[in-house]
Amino acid sequence: MSGEIDVYTAPTLRERLNELVSEGEYHLVVDMGGVDFLDSTGLGVLVGGLKRARSHEGSLQLVCDQEKILKVFRITGLTKVFPIHSSLGEALAGPPNAGATTESSPEQPRPDEHVTISLDSTQEKTLDGTANGESFRGTP
Repeated sequence: MSGEIDVYTAPTLRERLNELVSEGEYHLVVDMGGVDFLDSTGLGVLVGGLKRARSHEGSLQLVCDQEKILKVFRITGLTKVFPIHSSLGEALAGPPNAGATTESSPEQPRPDEHVTISLDSTQEKTLDGTANGESFRGTP
């Protein structure tokens, strides 16, 4: 993702997260490497996506190495809720349910069961599977 996750772009992200879970994709990785602003609406969408994934014994992991964005997660206490990785490779290397709090211990998932969400908001702030935003399964 790049650009801003705010009141204007968050609905698109929410729609995409909901769509993926509805399609049976329960282990998601949101790459926030290029995000330069995150507001409370964006946080709410991420928490909602996590709850929805977890309701299916899934997970939502974040990739973020920017201090100003990490600070938002620390201040809100969400570092205790989300698994946050410093690189996409690190997030994809572990099991998809890393950090998920589920009562049962499902069979060890294969690494290719991750779905990674990218949002390039530098042009149109969309996440729709087009050139401006894409989703892919497995390793990049």
